Order: sequence, then structure tokens, then C-alpha cells
Amino acid sequence: MNTFEGSTALVTGATAGIGYAIALELARQGADVIVHGRNAERGDKTVQAIENVGGRARFVAADLSQADDVRRLAAEAGDVDILINNAGIYEFASTFDTDDADFDTHFDINLRAPYVLVQKLVPGMIERGHGSVVNISTVAASTPSAEAGLYGASKAALDLLTKLWADEFGAAGVRVNAIAPGPTETEGTAGLADIVEGLGRTRALQRIAGPDEIARAVAFVASPAASYINGVVLPVDGGALALRPVA
Repeated sequence: MNTFEGSTALVTGATAGIGYAIALELARQGADVIVHGRNAERGDKTVQAIENVGGRARFVAADLSQADDVRRLAAEAGDVDILINNAGIYEFASTFDTDDADFDTHFDINLRAPYVLVQKLVPGMIERGHGSVVNISTVAASTPSAEAGLYGASKAALDLLTKLWADEFGAAGVRVNAIAPGPTETEGTAGLADIVEGLGRTRALQRIAGPDEIARAVAFVASPAASYINGVVLPVDGGALALRPVA
């Protein structure tokens, strides 16, 4: 496939899980991929995996909790046609057990980093007359999840910005959408297998997703095939169970 031939994509948090699958999928479809992460060894392995399937990639390390480092990432990325704001943090704690550092980290990484990248990279998209931003959200942004208040709130704010940016940049040819994955099997959920499997049973498909299933949805929304899709937060969650009467 050559859907993204001639395009450059930046995928944050691309060295594991959903981000890794997204980077691989975009590369398979012809994009030059800028792989972001914090660990150079994992970054090099991701670049190698992309090259092994015939793709092109390079790695740029950055700490998304630091605004200046996010700006450096944008500068090193250069001209980007597709921005995938995937990197995120989620720590489980009740309101009473959350401290200032937890609060700041969630909003710095999950919200401020995408905001800064949009500030720095979308002007170039506008100048070139085209571009696509896909923010990775979560079903926890719309459905309260126990002990995931900060995570859900930071992503709910990103959902709101998705809709705002769609209006702000749409007339200039830049589309902005979000994907809200349901329970997905990744390295990050490996220690929560029972919880994740249980969440899968709350979906109509009665299972959890694989990262590649989320990646294909992201690639579609970012692609020209979705040229009239703008400002959408698309649930990729296996469907909701219908309400049933209790005997």
C-alpha cells in the first residue's frame, strides 16, 4: 500500500504498544515515520522493525513532561504531514491518594505535549495546504473509570481540543480527529491482564483489542480516504453492551 507515500508522520510514544503498531502501519502504507520515545535502544529497535518491512524511519528522543523538550522534538521533526499524539501516562489512584506530581505529570504529558506539538507543527501543514492530526484518547475520557480520574480528565480535555482544532484549522486543509480505544492488550497492560480481560467482557465483541486493530483505525482516519472526517472522537472499543432487563 502507498496511501501515505511522500508524507512524513511523527508518532509520539512509538516504541511500544499502540504507538509502535501505529508507526509500523503508517510505514507499511508508505509514510516516512519519525519514531518518538524516551529510550534510544527501544527506538532503534522500532526503526529496525520498520525498515524490516520496507519502511523508512528515524528516532528522536524527547521527554514530553518538559515543554522545552517537546519544542525541540518539533524542531527536529521538521515538516510533518501527519501528527499522531499517542504518548500518554496513566497511573491509578483515588482522589485522596493523588499528589501534585501525579497531577502535573498527567496533564503535562497527556495534554500539554500534544498542545505544544500542534502549536509548532500545524503552521507548516497550513502553509502547505494539507495535514492530519490524530489524538489518541480513551473511553475513560467519556465514561468515568474508578481510580483513573486524572487520566480520564486529561484525555477529556484533549477530546475538547480535538473538536476546537478541527474548527480552527479545517478551512486551511488540516483535519484533526481522535481515536478512543477500548481495552487493548499492550506491554503496559501486561500486569493488569485480569482487569483488562474483564473490561473486554463489557464490550459487545466480548474481547479486548490488539494494538494493530487500533493502528488500522488511526491510519484510516489520518488518510485521504477520510477526507471529510473532521472533529470526530471515534470510539474503537468493540461496541457497548445493550441494557437488559433484570429478572
